[in-house]
Amino acid sequence: MNIFFSGMLLSLSLIVAIGPQNAHVLRMGLLRSHVGITIAACAITDLLLICIGVFGLAKLGNLSPAINTGLVGAAILFLINYGWQAAKRARLPAHEGLKAAQKAAPKSAGVALSSALAFSWLNPHAWIDTAVIIGTASLAYGAPSNWLFGMGAAAGSAIWFITLGLGAAAMAKQLAHPAVWRAIDVLVVITMWGTAAWLAVGLFKT
Repeated sequence: MNIFFSGMLLSLSLIVAIGPQNAHVLRMGLLRSHVGITIAACAITDLLLICIGVFGLAKLGNLSPAINTGLVGAAILFLINYGWQAAKRARLPAHEGLKAAQKAAPKSAGVALSSALAFSWLNPHAWIDTAVIIGTASLAYGAPSNWLFGMGAAAGSAIWFITLGLGAAAMAKQLAHPAVWRAIDVLVVITMWGTAAWLAVGLFKT
């Protein structure tokens, strides 16, 4: 069990920082919009990536330059667009911004699922943290202990997303204030555009 909890602690230490995926889960929780689907999509994606890493593809980050550039480029465009939508809401008068945020919630389960999957699969941080870092860390344990480490990491990821999503949903009424939502949209803008800029700088360096 020590191996299991070691994987869980590593996963939690990597995932707690607010990134695009966490910001999306937080926002969906506060909107109380398809929270279960969003949590499940993010947690299952992390599980799959962890399995890829533990299975022996911990070096997945070394993709061919063309594939890497394409994936990162798609992520940059996605993050810029999502950040722009949040920026437009943040510039509206407070009460109009809150209404716009509520209207922007996905209307269908399909749209919510596609958004969560985009934030999960087009998120280089998720690939690095799960398939690469956790996958590499699992190499310190021989089979089948490496799988126990990976399952612990997957459990930590699931616990975090459930806590973040359901915790935000539980606090939704208390935080349903225009000023709070403006602050959330500003946080989303900073997170999305900051990540996009970081990715762009990385592309130019390669």
